[in-house]
Amino acid sequence: MTPTLTVSDEVRALTPGFTHVVVAAYGLVNGPSTDGTSALLDDATRRLTARLDGRAPHEDPHMAAWREAYTAFGAKPSRTRNSAEALAKRALSGAGLPRINALVDVYNAISVAHLVPVGGEDADHIDGGMRLVRATGDEEFPTAAGGESVIEHPEPGEVVWRDDSGVTCRRWNWRQGVRTRLTEESVSALFLLESLSPMPVSDVAAAGAELAELVEKFSPGARITVHTPVRG
Repeated sequence: MTPTLTVSDEVRALTPGFTHVVVAAYGLVNGPSTDGTSALLDDATRRLTARLDGRAPHEDPHMAAWREAYTAFGAKPSRTRNSAEALAKRALSGAGLPRINALVDVYNAISVAHLVPVGGEDADHIDGGMRLVRATGDEEFPTAAGGESVIEHPEPGEVVWRDDSGVTCRRWNWRQGVRTRLTEESVSALFLLESLSPMPVSDVAAAGAELAELVEKFSPGARITVHTPVRG
């Protein structure tokens, strides 16, 4: 059964133009990055370059909207960039996009090509449903620092994704926790694409459809469902 994803009223009030698309995939076969996923990431960088046409990522209207949203809940967007802006900045810096594993490479490529934040969660490690909420500050966020496992806590009012066990992603889509991240052993996944106005709903829906096609390509036989986007 696909875990439920809900958006709290207080987050909707903060950003009325928020839209999310969920791609659920089961029966996956993940593994190390391949020449195919590496080529996909290189192509995404080319698509991003054409999309920006000489602008910096933060000058794109969609990325500017995310910066406004981060500022609204108290984050500093120039220091903690949304995941799409951070990847885009790295792609254009010459450092190149990271190669993590096949599934992560696929969703990172979609994020960069469409300039939309995309995350992937191991559905088998999600405890109950996932909820987008403003944190109290008491929630636990398992992560790693200096090679050691540590528990952090979000700032009060920070927008976070969480499940029944704690925070899965801090500052909306800035940093994912280790508990639910996709690994080479993952066989079930939820891919989450997130957009704000002024990005048209049709654009984020198209990104979701492309993601589903690529997951099927790199994991043939997977059972994939794309859930209809909802705005507001």
